[in-house]
Amino acid sequence: MRWSGQAIDASRSDALPGMESNSGFVRSVTTPEFADVTFHEVLAKSALNRVPAADGSGTYGWTINPYRGCSHACVYCFARPTHTYLEFDGGADFDQQIVVKTNVADVLHRELTKPTWDRHPVALGTNTDPYQRAEGRYRLMPGVIRALAESGTPFSILTKGTLLRRDLPLLVEAAKSVPVDLAMSIAVYDDELQQQVEPGTPTTTARLATVRAIRDAGLDCSVFLMPVLPYITDTRAHLDDAVGRAAAAGASSVMYSALHLRPGVKPWWFEWLQRTRPELVARYRAMYLDNTYAPADYRRWLAERVRPILRAHGLGLGRVDPATGSMGFSNRAGDRPGPIAGARADAASAGGGTGAGDGRAGRPDQFVEQSVPVTSPLKRADPGFDGRRTPPVTVGSPRLF
Repeated sequence: MRWSGQAIDASRSDALPGMESNSGFVRSVTTPEFADVTFHEVLAKSALNRVPAADGSGTYGWTINPYRGCSHACVYCFARPTHTYLEFDGGADFDQQIVVKTNVADVLHRELTKPTWDRHPVALGTNTDPYQRAEGRYRLMPGVIRALAESGTPFSILTKGTLLRRDLPLLVEAAKSVPVDLAMSIAVYDDELQQQVEPGTPTTTARLATVRAIRDAGLDCSVFLMPVLPYITDTRAHLDDAVGRAAAAGASSVMYSALHLRPGVKPWWFEWLQRTRPELVARYRAMYLDNTYAPADYRRWLAERVRPILRAHGLGLGRVDPATGSMGFSNRAGDRPGPIAGARADAASAGGGTGAGDGRAGRPDQFVEQSVPVTSPLKRADPGFDGRRTPPVTVGSPRLF
């Protein structure tokens, strides 16, 4: 990585939020505990990121990313392209070159105590994981949780990291004063496959145990069954096992969606696919070559397969906020999850295209997956939601994902 901006006041307009100036670079660190991983410690200028909704609604949300890059090394991770803004690549560098915002809690406290902050809900874990292994070393999240709770700011955390259990007492205390929503991301329930596609993550069993620990502490915990991998984890057997184990662990609800592949992720995904499942390459090219999202026909097929399984295990269908990608603040005041109103897929807005065989195409147009609700669940925790509108986007203007 070129740290050419180390000079005072050097700036980059294309840098990620909070890192417009590389003058905050402190040092790079390696340690035997983290083989092949380098930590780049920086002093961030900001902690809160303003994120426009991807559904075109004009709304926006707020997120916090204590880390850039992620040692979970999930092959499918949609955040990989964001690492290129820091002059890293989205492959091995994303997994092994981790940027640590060492002052994130202090900066966040200053931002949250400004008179202009009106306590919008804040999401963590929607880009890179705040409880990846580095958190055991840097312990950034306790300060973040305290700052959010003390300011009266609702927040949600989505993670694959079992290290969240360390902070359960803090989270229980925070939930006494602000809405706190937690979710564990568990996409793969086959141990061998899980280690292939998510080599840096805790085991599925360990994550399910964390769900149980959260529930035993008196907090709700959703399970993100995301992404469902076409032709790999979309069998009835795998989905039934996944939902059944989530239910047994006490999951409050389940959210699912099919794999989506942004342009900066496709090369890394297809390299893995060619190496491990070459027989599926042609099918994936048919589905994703010209699309980011799985074809609408496939998503309808997947909905028809998943919903009966959820019902059989007595689990509700959670909803995901279109701006932050978090689970929002559902299941409050009797507001139970349910089917999306007018649950029909729009091929144009949902990625278009056609299915790719084996019964995954040509199904009746009855359901659409739940990943983009008609109304953001954050609205229920944020009285000012309707007033938060992003300016119109000029065609050709840059956009952060």
